[in-house]
Amino acid sequence: MSSFLIYDPENYEYILQPLGYVCLSLLLFVLLAFVFLFAKRRKSRRVGTKELVFCSMAMALSTVASFIKFVNLPYGGSITLFSMLFVSLIGYFYGPKTGLITGVAYGVLQLITGPYIYAPLQVLLDYPLAFGALGLSGFFHNKKYGLLTGYIVGVTGRYLSHVISGYIFFAEYAPEGMNALLYTFGYNLTYVLPELLLTAVLLAVPAVKKAIGQVKQQACAS
Repeated sequence: MSSFLIYDPENYEYILQPLGYVCLSLLLFVLLAFVFLFAKRRKSRRVGTKELVFCSMAMALSTVASFIKFVNLPYGGSITLFSMLFVSLIGYFYGPKTGLITGVAYGVLQLITGPYIYAPLQVLLDYPLAFGALGLSGFFHNKKYGLLTGYIVGVTGRYLSHVISGYIFFAEYAPEGMNALLYTFGYNLTYVLPELLLTAVLLAVPAVKKAIGQVKQQACAS
């Protein structure tokens, strides 16, 4: 296991080693290959390539936006420049299957760029499952108000995944005498809710809605 991870007893976490980064990069490649194959199966190779390009662009934009932090909390979590929106848009464009795969792939990318590894289940909850939940927006891609509703559902899914992880693995950080579950509910809300509200306001702007609608038409055009 030391080829992939090394335990740091001082900080109570595992440190990714070069081979671990290589394996995660291969996993990311495989997930993106699935996006291409699913799209190609539905339509044509050209459409599959376009879908893969849009998914990759969304992940890249989300990653860049995730580094622009207005608030960075001490035990993980931050308010970023709409980083969750870009991945949520993929579900809104292409539906739940592509949205969920892209979300999981983005979670793997987040693990590569900013790993915090405490336990296997914690990694699963805080990275692939949490960010994969952003793809839940895909279940609303053909619904009225699907853009905003899908985004809220996706972010809520991410929030609940972090809450479960926090309650299981980080309850010890709760202030003395405070219920650990209430603490993790509140802690994760402090960074998820502000970004959700700011993004909801952005999506309510007619010009933004129109622009996203035009991008969706281009993304889905055969």
